[in-house]
Amino acid sequence: MAEIINMPRLSDTMEEGVVAKWLVNVGDTIKEGDILAEIETDKATMEFESFHDGVLLHVGIKEGQTAAVDTLLAIVGEKDEDISGLLNSTTNSGQLDLVDQINESENSIQTIEEEPTLKNSDSISNDSFEIITMPRLSDTMEEGTVSSWLVNVGDIVKEGDILAEIETDKATMEFESFHEGTLLYIGINVGETAKVDSLLAVIGDANSDYKTAVDNFGLNPVLVDQTDQTDQTDQTDQTDQTDVSDLVSETPDTNSELIIEPISNNPNSRVLASPLAKKIAKEKNIDISLVDGSGDNGRIIKEDIENFKPTPTTVTDNIDSKIPESGIESFEEIENSQMRKTIARRLKESKFSAPHYYLSVEFEMDNAIAFRNQYNSLPETKISFNDIVVKACAIALKQHPRVNSQWFEDKMRLNNHVHVGVAVGVPDGLVVPVIRFANEKSIPEIGNLVKNYASKARDKKLSPDEMKGSTFTVSNLGMFGIEEFTSIINQPNSAILSVGSIIKKPVVREDKITIGHTMKLTLACDHRTVDGVTGSLFLQTLKGFVENPVTMLV
Repeated sequence: MAEIINMPRLSDTMEEGVVAKWLVNVGDTIKEGDILAEIETDKATMEFESFHDGVLLHVGIKEGQTAAVDTLLAIVGEKDEDISGLLNSTTNSGQLDLVDQINESENSIQTIEEEPTLKNSDSISNDSFEIITMPRLSDTMEEGTVSSWLVNVGDIVKEGDILAEIETDKATMEFESFHEGTLLYIGINVGETAKVDSLLAVIGDANSDYKTAVDNFGLNPVLVDQTDQTDQTDQTDQTDQTDVSDLVSETPDTNSELIIEPISNNPNSRVLASPLAKKIAKEKNIDISLVDGSGDNGRIIKEDIENFKPTPTTVTDNIDSKIPESGIESFEEIENSQMRKTIARRLKESKFSAPHYYLSVEFEMDNAIAFRNQYNSLPETKISFNDIVVKACAIALKQHPRVNSQWFEDKMRLNNHVHVGVAVGVPDGLVVPVIRFANEKSIPEIGNLVKNYASKARDKKLSPDEMKGSTFTVSNLGMFGIEEFTSIINQPNSAILSVGSIIKKPVVREDKITIGHTMKLTLACDHRTVDGVTGSLFLQTLKGFVENPVTMLV
């Protein structure tokens, strides 16, 4: 008798999973204990084994697709067994089956395109096209913005080709195709924001009848149109909802590869450039279409913009037109990016849920200054005061696990490992890359990691793995001349340290006034996990390391 296998819950926090790889095909005979698939959870990619014997009759979730726990994953039963009743029952119970028939060929994997936003439970079966949805590119991503399309409707796409650049709540990431065919349809324009699993594109045969599938997919939940349609100097071609047959009809007959001209009113729409290159070009008022790209396939990168020598004709903005006339009110509205919206949401949740309190101290920094100068006298070695503070925090946290803890509604977690998050400001907000096992790293190693992460953060190239798992955070505004400030805790962590600038001023030592250097630090604590005495003892330990850095080397 056929058995339904659902998406398993492979971790205590797992709500959905991604089928990273199927290890068996429809028609294969499997035994109890055989590995069916590799499933990516919110924590790791894990092997999922079968608890049944039989033949794999049906696959419900395609490789690369995300589905909620308990969604139909597969059906195992006897060879040639009729499973139409099971498919109908899962459809009626809310698990939508998008395949009318099961091809039981032993040499191919038959998959479905599961779309939970369908208007009804009608099945969609067409092997000539694939529906591509907005991917979940980070563990916290709920919606994404298409920064640029790197292909146009009508273009031939191969597996592994980059389709688009998508801005998540953490970074701008390239999204590659897992299918081959012609790009038939674009569902989300450049600059538009849509929820995860919204209709992004359709890829398939040039003559595919995909319109019914698009219509049945449901309303595409575009949230914000972040693009001024009259000013798209940095966007790629937007042929949204354009039927490829309309383009083909205008293409001359040829026996060679199909050539389809893009339809666009934007002369710069076919420019391939990285997001950072576009940003720098905007800042420098450079017409990016005049720049020669040195990257792959002529892609324009940061160095191409920096090395470009503009002529008077490349300045596209009229500076005088930006100066408002006297006595006339004016303003500029900037749509909130995914990063900015996520920062606002998380900080609000932290500030209004965690009972913050603050402990402020002032450290003497003369020994630290001498220590740094001596360290930097070594060949090819350069450390910053921030590197010293991060290392000192990491060692102090090992002695005060309560400060290195995390709060959850049903438990408190005392972390034995120390992963220090370092707040990095970027033009669009703030990101927190993580120095993992910071207490085990040398000060130069910490410095090199921070520099590398800061560079990647500015280019929006930090990966999700590089920004998760912190147990404590350091935020430093001293380089901007800020003497003292407070920060909001990065939950579920219990504390965050705010570091001010080093000030030269009169200090009292042995009842005498002398000139010294001091630095103010403020520890924000979650009172649910860190009591006042606990936080104070941590700062005392930290003071010993920062004021006498050589003790960290012993």
